[in-house]
Parts: sequence; C-alpha cells; structure tokens
Amino acid sequence: MTDTLHSRVLAALRGVAHPAKGDVLTAGLVRDLAVTDAGEVSLTFLLGREDPATLVRQVRKAVEGVAGVEPPARIQVTDPAGPAPATHGPPGAGAGAGAAAGAGAAGTAPGGMELPHLGRIIAVSSGKGGVGKSTVAVNLAVALAEAGHRVGMMDADIYGPNVPRMMGVFERPMRDGNQIVPLEAYGVKLMSLGFLLERDAPVIWRGPIIMKVIHQFLHDVAWGELDYLVVDMPPGTGDAQLSLAQTTKVTAAIIVTTPQVVAIGDALRGAKMFEKVGVPVAGVVENMSGFTCPHCGQHSDIFLSGGGQRLSEELGVPLLGKIPLQPGLPDDADLGRPIVLAQPGSPAATALRDIAQRVVEEVAGLETALPTVTG
Repeated sequence: MTDTLHSRVLAALRGVAHPAKGDVLTAGLVRDLAVTDAGEVSLTFLLGREDPATLVRQVRKAVEGVAGVEPPARIQVTDPAGPAPATHGPPGAGAGAGAAAGAGAAGTAPGGMELPHLGRIIAVSSGKGGVGKSTVAVNLAVALAEAGHRVGMMDADIYGPNVPRMMGVFERPMRDGNQIVPLEAYGVKLMSLGFLLERDAPVIWRGPIIMKVIHQFLHDVAWGELDYLVVDMPPGTGDAQLSLAQTTKVTAAIIVTTPQVVAIGDALRGAKMFEKVGVPVAGVVENMSGFTCPHCGQHSDIFLSGGGQRLSEELGVPLLGKIPLQPGLPDDADLGRPIVLAQPGSPAATALRDIAQRVVEEVAGLETALPTVTG
C-alpha cells in the first residue's frame, strides 16, 4: 500500500506548477518525502526567496487531496539559504517557537532595506485583538488619501486578514510580469493575503513563510510611488512584526488600545517590542473611548477612562486621539464602508481625520532606524 500511495503522492506533487521551474519536484523543492502505511505524509519544502509563498498551500492541498492520505500533512518549510526549518502544520505542531523560527531571535537582526518609493511606512499595531486596530488602520489610510496623499495599505495580519472586507474589495489581483498589481479602493492601493486565499482557508504558518509573505508584499507588488504605506499588523508581538522590521526600515509604529487596564498592559508590551527592533512609536490611539449620544451629544465613559493617556505618558509619546464608540460603525465596516466616508460628520470620523493629521505631523520629522534585536 505504501508504495502505491507514495506514487500517488508523487504524482500529485508533480501537478503543483512552479511559475519558472516546471513543477515543485522538478524544481527540487521537495525533500525527505515519507509516506506511512497509515497514510501519514511528511516532507521538507525548500522555499527560496524567488519562490511564491503560496506554493506551500498548493502542496498541502495537493497532498491532502490524494485518496488514502490522512490530513494534516506534515510539511517543514525551510529557506535553502538558512538552516532553521519551521513546521507548516496544525497549531502547536513541530518544535521551536514561531517568533524565533527563521527570524534570528537571538543576536542582531539584519538591517531593513530602504524602499523610498513606498514613502513613510507606518505600522498600526495593538497588544491584543479586538481593540479596533484594523478599523483604525483602514480609516487612517482612507483619511490620508482623502487629504490628497498617495497611499498604499498592506494587510500584514496574516492570520486574520480583514482589510478586504473592510474596504469592500474581494477580487484576485492581476500580475504584470513578475509584479503583483495591487487592488484599489477609496484612493488606496491594497494588498492582502485575503485576496489570495479562499475565504474559509485557515492560515497555519510559522516564521519563515510569514517572513516570505511580508517580503513579497513589500518587494513584489507594483506599489508605484507612495507618500505613505499603512501596514495593518497582527495583534501581539511575533513573526510578522519582526519580519517587517527586518525586511524594510519602518518609519514609525502607532499603538492602538482601549481604555481597559488589560488592553493597556498588552499594548505596552507591543510598543516596547517596536522600540527593541529600532522602530520609533509615533503615538497612541485610544479606541472605544466612551460613547457620544448622537441625539443629545452627551459623552459617557463605558469603560475606564484615561487609559490611552496613561500609556502615552509611560511611553513618552503623544496621545494621537481618542475615538468614541459609535452606532453603525461595525455595520459600515462589514459592508466595506470606512466610517470617515460613510458618516463623515460623525464623532468617530472626525476623531479619525484628526488622528490622520496628527500622524502626518508626528512622522514628518522621524528618521527610520536600523532594526536591532537582542536575545
């Protein structure tokens, strides 16, 4: 049975095309293929700088689609130029922490490359999920474009790419030679992993492949000449943040928090991470900052107040603004209508436009720093 199943798996791998090298087997990207009698499959996949990151997903789909194979297939992704492999399998599988895999968690990280055509690169981050980071990032990008700037938005939230839905764009991007042509909405050029994956496809990736995706989004997308590139980061501290700092020189980070103490503590750790990799923090945004009644105009604090101010004081950076809770904002986001355009006169939209202006002012004098990571 093993030999027959082994042959079927090989045939499936030969059906995975490489854009420049025939198929993944001919290209020599598959090593150490093993197939057991129980249908368990494991292999090592060599993902070089010039290879599309989506090949790993295609290989997994091809292997697990073979009759007799018991998913999940165990795929170790490694860079031929580097020694550290990472398991591309279910959460918790494999050895080593994702943040350390292939990213040089100890010692000094390589300096990020300057990409002047991308303008000022602004990473929008949060210490935890659910604080409205993507809402802030999307509306910041749209407000900057509305003010006349040339803006791109890169969705680096690999595990939860929400930018396509929040911008109302779902098509697949086209290619122009070796470059991916970004999609566009509301005057903002867009690139997201959500444009490239099926809607319900889980992303179970670790260090090297995350770094690869971020590198491709920066280098292999035809962004043109930008004034600002807004990057929506995943929550927390991990591979994506480190990969971005290693791949290019980030102008500044913006930390999004809510007023609660637990959110502030997580946001503080995120801000310290950026400082550690040489990315200056331009300021703090406090989201869900109370509620302003649309009928009487009275403001009420739903959560504890002043959290963003305390965080900004502890970091020694400005509080860029406070965004109130607003009815209809989640609905507009689900329908792909940024609040700065859908309800332009609302308190939240006004706050977001003011924040965009503060960001322009704060990053104007910042010099990008070489990222340094100490273990």
